[in-house]
Amino acid sequence: MSTNCTFSFKDQNVIVTGGTRGIGKAISEAFLGAGARVCATYASNDNAASVFKEGLGNGGANLTLKKFNVASYSEVESFFKEYETEVGVPHVVVNNSGIRRDAILAMMSEDDWSSVIDTNLSGTFNMSKFAVKQMIGSRYGRIINITSPIGKYGMSGQTNYGASKAGQVGFTRCLAKEVAKRKITVNCVSPGFIETELLANLPEELMKKYKEQVPMRRFGSVAEVASAVLFLASEEASYVTGATLEVAGGF
Repeated sequence: MSTNCTFSFKDQNVIVTGGTRGIGKAISEAFLGAGARVCATYASNDNAASVFKEGLGNGGANLTLKKFNVASYSEVESFFKEYETEVGVPHVVVNNSGIRRDAILAMMSEDDWSSVIDTNLSGTFNMSKFAVKQMIGSRYGRIINITSPIGKYGMSGQTNYGASKAGQVGFTRCLAKEVAKRKITVNCVSPGFIETELLANLPEELMKKYKEQVPMRRFGSVAEVASAVLFLASEEASYVTGATLEVAGGF
């Protein structure tokens, strides 16, 4: 399924964390297709980042790749200083970077807990803080945090992931109130079961079980998530803030 969107982001600067694979890749592609200058960040997979950019051909002219860890406050600070000098102030920041380290709580290591919280939740804080500091001056901005229904409904073996995703929603609601007068909106997109490599690697029986939990009886596409992100990032969504848009087929 392709993303057909009439929203225009011409001359806008967009940052997508975790923007070279899966859902993040689709979001980066959608913004590029809508005319934006996109900076897609990633933490470690140089090959995937290179393949992504090369695969765009001439369409990759407006794509920049940056490698750093969103969980590191100092690395994020350095990124934004460099970004402001080289590109300018971001109009849109999509906090998509996220990891999972699943285990039942009694068997979960301290590192499995802290690494998920640090990347998913502290990474959102780090990116949003420095984005807001730049957006305030221009009195415009869109911050979109990619959360998950797991933070709302829960799932066995994902206490760390669920806590980080529920935290993103609370973070979003609070920040939205802080920056509303500056014409900066802060929202969440909450994808349910989406067709990515994570699902592709699951046993067939488990995939069938998950699909039965979705009222629409199918998994979503990355393009459908990207379309929701583009809406919230658009000027047309100027009165939507502090909200969570679920893209989950009724889950």
